[in-house]
Amino acid sequence: MKSIDSIPTSKISRASKLISTGVKVGGNYTKHYAKSLFTDASKEELDQRNAAVVYDGLKELKGSALKVAQMLSMEQQMLPKAYVEQFSLAQFSVPSLSYPLVKKVFLTNFSKLPTQLFDEFEPEASFAATIGQVHRARKGSKNLAVKVQYPGVSESVLSDLKLVKPFAARLFNINLKDAKPYFDEVADKLLEETNYTLELEQSIFMSSSCSHIENLKFPTYYKAYSSDRILTMDWMEGVHLSELHKLNLNKEQRSALAQSLWDFYMFQIHQLKKVHADPHPGNFLVTTDGNLVPLDFGCIKEIPTEFYEPYFELIHPEVIENEALFSSYLYKLELLRADDSSDTRHFITAIFKDLLTVFTRPFGSKTFNFSDQQFWSDINRLSHQLSEDKTLRKMNGNRGSKHFIYMNRTFFGLYHLMNELQSTVVINNVNW
Repeated sequence: MKSIDSIPTSKISRASKLISTGVKVGGNYTKHYAKSLFTDASKEELDQRNAAVVYDGLKELKGSALKVAQMLSMEQQMLPKAYVEQFSLAQFSVPSLSYPLVKKVFLTNFSKLPTQLFDEFEPEASFAATIGQVHRARKGSKNLAVKVQYPGVSESVLSDLKLVKPFAARLFNINLKDAKPYFDEVADKLLEETNYTLELEQSIFMSSSCSHIENLKFPTYYKAYSSDRILTMDWMEGVHLSELHKLNLNKEQRSALAQSLWDFYMFQIHQLKKVHADPHPGNFLVTTDGNLVPLDFGCIKEIPTEFYEPYFELIHPEVIENEALFSSYLYKLELLRADDSSDTRHFITAIFKDLLTVFTRPFGSKTFNFSDQQFWSDINRLSHQLSEDKTLRKMNGNRGSKHFIYMNRTFFGLYHLMNELQSTVVINNVNW
């Protein structure tokens, strides 16, 4: 993929890019409706064209605009398939910065060129993602991965979110007037992800805290070669989790890998009360001997006690079946509100009872097979049912604690990663 020599960084230039993208989408709708007058124009074709247009616009902006697309690609039960497929490219298929721009980032942060800081530095990026790209380097005998943040990313987070708010509000049926806590939560996390000094601290903490978990490996991180916009660590050999088929691992190795991934998340959530909240395949490598390498600790969600306790009480069937207790936890999680009518309370309670009965199923037994077709069939059934529910679509989407955003994202992402591994795991394999 061809590298790019510039990124729109001003509010005006970034807004102009999104407006031109919107005009193209509008043109596609016009063509679609004109075509439908004479032929059977497919809605799927329209989704494919519009998803490609939106992704092409966002990948030139990079940064938080593209990060939002990546987050949306994990909403596989909510978005049309064409959008999921296009937006998922944000995990792997993004044009990289040209070397002159990379040198400029180094001069700004270290007053040195990459070749003055390292013995060797590859000018072409090995990987390019939403917020930064990774270059191979060498210092002495150490092979290094150097993550370089795109210029202007941190400065554009808040303005980008303002631009994508209307799209997100329509998608999730959110009343913008009351949506500040939700958008503030996303903004705070995106700003944290642009702070590589914070990511360095989080990476060292998480890797040292989780190093005892079997079949996990972590790179060493190097403070001397890191800054707010550059992060340096060991180069780790392996393939992304989505490319696991390339390694031809046997059943035992795949099972061990799945167990390590599950234990990694359960230990973080229940012992550390903070979690790697960006569980997509591009953030995990698998080594040739079947070890798992978690990467990118930029997005860490801290779980406050007042959310953790009611959230995990709802994994127990006896709580779900106890109407008074169940309702009390829904209130604590802000899913039910004091001003709800009786009909609304009954409607919301019934929906979440059905949802939780399915989504908490893995916690109901000692072991669980995440490739179970009935489990995913029930998830898809519920997703389709909720997306088509006219009553739900008319309701204000501003419901639930802001902490749901990244906790639900974590569990949805984890479930899909576990499904890719096609293995059975011990659910309570760690002490929590």
